[in-house]
Amino acid sequence: MVQSKLDLLQGTLDVMVLQTLEVLGPLHGYGIARRIEQVSGNEVLLNQGTIYASLVRLQQRGWIAAKWGISDNNRKAKFYSITKTGKKQLAQDTAYWQRLSGVMGRVLAMHGEGGEQ
Repeated sequence: MVQSKLDLLQGTLDVMVLQTLEVLGPLHGYGIARRIEQVSGNEVLLNQGTIYASLVRLQQRGWIAAKWGISDNNRKAKFYSITKTGKKQLAQDTAYWQRLSGVMGRVLAMHGEGGEQ
């Protein structure tokens, strides 16, 4: 079976949400999800339950704050913004993911001296 979309590792979505809020400023959940989908080239598709679970988790940790406002289509919506603590966490997570992706790149680029198939 071919996997057409990426399955996110635990914690990856939280980093994506924090980065989106850091770059774009306050957004509602739907806007955050659509922006992540857009930037990922639609490799990551988020349903409402997935994005809101992340938003609740981030809010409980104090990494984002929420307040009610009016969306572009005149609907009441909760807008999320990154907190000072969230910015510190994002910096730590960014460093971690950059290190991890560098290691993975090196491991996946390995060429065997024997046992090649």
